[in-house]
Amino acid sequence: MRRARRSLIFLLVIVVGLVGLITLGVTFDKENASWTPKLALDLQGGTQILLAAEQTDGKAVSGEQLQQAVSIIRQRVDAAGVSESEITTQGSSNISVAIPGKADKETLQRIEASAKLDFRPVLAVGVGVAGADTENAEADNAKADTKDGSSADAKTTDSKEADAKTTDTPKADAKAADTKDAAKAESVDPDPLPKEAGDQAWLTPGLQQEFADFTCDSDTALDTRDAPADRPLITCDDTGSLKYILGPVELNGDVITNAVSQKATDSRGNTTGGWNVQITMNDKGAKEFGKISTRLYGAQEPFNQFAFVLDGSVLSAPTMQGQILDGRPSISGDFTQESSKALADQLKFGALPMDFTVQSQEDISSTLGSNQLQAGLLAGLIGLLLVVVYSFFQYRALGSLTIASLAVAAILTYLLLTFFSWRQGYRLSLAGIAGIIVAVGFTADSFIVYFERVRDALRDGFPIEGAVENGWKRAFRTVLASDGVNFLAAVILYIVAVGNVKGFAFTLGLTTLVDVAVVALFTHPMMALLARTRFYREGHKFSGLDPRSLGAVYRGRAQFREPVIASRGAGKKNARSQHEAERRQTIAERKAAEASGTVAPSANGKES
Repeated sequence: MRRARRSLIFLLVIVVGLVGLITLGVTFDKENASWTPKLALDLQGGTQILLAAEQTDGKAVSGEQLQQAVSIIRQRVDAAGVSESEITTQGSSNISVAIPGKADKETLQRIEASAKLDFRPVLAVGVGVAGADTENAEADNAKADTKDGSSADAKTTDSKEADAKTTDTPKADAKAADTKDAAKAESVDPDPLPKEAGDQAWLTPGLQQEFADFTCDSDTALDTRDAPADRPLITCDDTGSLKYILGPVELNGDVITNAVSQKATDSRGNTTGGWNVQITMNDKGAKEFGKISTRLYGAQEPFNQFAFVLDGSVLSAPTMQGQILDGRPSISGDFTQESSKALADQLKFGALPMDFTVQSQEDISSTLGSNQLQAGLLAGLIGLLLVVVYSFFQYRALGSLTIASLAVAAILTYLLLTFFSWRQGYRLSLAGIAGIIVAVGFTADSFIVYFERVRDALRDGFPIEGAVENGWKRAFRTVLASDGVNFLAAVILYIVAVGNVKGFAFTLGLTTLVDVAVVALFTHPMMALLARTRFYREGHKFSGLDPRSLGAVYRGRAQFREPVIASRGAGKKNARSQHEAERRQTIAERKAAEASGTVAPSANGKES
């Protein structure tokens, strides 16, 4: 009794907690949070962007390159979760990107960002716009900090001063490049050209004068995607608050094999409350970056900084805090979880095999619309009604517990989908609705397995409370095995599928977990409480747990019914009942009956 109440209280805490989290989201994050799950492209419509692929060397775009670009763009779009986007090729050189709903600025920047991710040394830093307040920059000082293969130790700084020569405030921004903030490459080179990318000899008087005259909001800011890799570059961060002189390219972005956002830790492994970006490089990148870190570590500012440059705009310009020889640098600074994840996505997915030009961007209507949504919901409702009718027909009043359990499962599923729509960018498609409808059958099957195990225990002579516990122990193993197979299938389908099929797999897996939670935290506890009521305890004929209608011929262990003298018309019927009683009597109960001195009746009316 007490255990049942604890389970119900725990379930109530989960529901209230989800409602509370969604309430906070609706209150403080109105742009992203709502009380309803977001709909996918097929049900809501959205934004369609047509990208034209451009090879930097003038060669034709191959089909393999185009498919690789589709894969990487899909990763960019879906980096925050299942967004139900549609990314397809059109012709031999175009890619169509359809995003559900109104695409936000960050998503558009991720899509439009081209493939040129480079590492350049920082030669000078200054204020990007006259009168700019760098105190309001979106990202604070960042540092690349590891110690010969150890994990990164996150550090920050309070210094935010910047001048035309050097600065103590390198940027660690997490947004994609905005070409309006890019600058032009320097045309006056020293003679002869320096051999090192970070050589101060690149800072010729002409370059310094051009840097002094340059502002990030000026009309002279040009698109630098095609800037020479072997020459210095004057450019800005994407906010325009800082401008840089960068040396020639030392590494390309294709050396990065992975970049993840994670909680920052100190030297003892304790979390500091901040966030950083952990980068993993291939062998070539690790070797070259080890040389770069050795040169930059201990140098004067700003020559101890290197910049991640995407499309000519500085994503981040951290200072070097140690020799990084294992190819696993981390970028730490005043990051939030969102900004660190955005920067990690930029670094991980920044190296596309080609550049892209946005040909068109337009709003599109839903591909299916509200009629198909209503039809899908109607189909689910019809299936639910059939389950309800069957439950009442087969289990009488016990069918009400099936309905209540399905209602709880529906509430949990709705709240979880709404929460994931807010926090993970999930969008509900018609395929996702199909996954939910299919799960109704799985959930009802779990209840049927449980009820039948309880009935079997009643037939074996258990009292109602004992039958509930015995049936639960036997049924829960079956439910776990069945749901485990369903969940495994959903996980595999989610991993290998894309688009709407992925949405189907997501809802199928989610509702499978909800089924286990509802059966364990609601159905069984409620069954245990109902078993203590008079209606179910005495086995009312409408309870669905009447031992007589279930074929039970004795009550309790070794307690058998007295033989009933049958009338002439009912003789055959009573004989069949007595034969059934004898068939169901176990060997252990026979021995118990003999030990207690009682005798069980046989099918022919004689003593056995």
